[in-house]
Amino acid sequence: MNMNPRNSEKEETALRELAAELAHLSHPGEVYEVLFALLTPREREEIALRWKLVCMLEKGVTQRAIATALGVSLCKITRGSYELKHGPKGFTKAIRRAVGRGKPVRK
Repeated sequence: MNMNPRNSEKEETALRELAAELAHLSHPGEVYEVLFALLTPREREEIALRWKLVCMLEKGVTQRAIATALGVSLCKITRGSYELKHGPKGFTKAIRRAVGRGKPVRK
């Protein structure tokens, strides 16, 4: 199933292959090394920022507080909020595990 209609079938296949390979690595350090090697410094910065953003949302931090703390637009935060509410279950599960609880604060 193509989760993003903008992704081509080739991109979807490549992302699934990458996900499968990452899932087979045994240590977070190995995953970090793969991501570090694949992503540019700007891409690493962007993905780390998005991770912080969705974790803060899951913890119940307000969007305005996140915007101030991270220096990001409310549009970017709204997208993260949407993904938490309506995105893939695996994404929500990972975020909840990362912030150390099973249920979100928000409705």
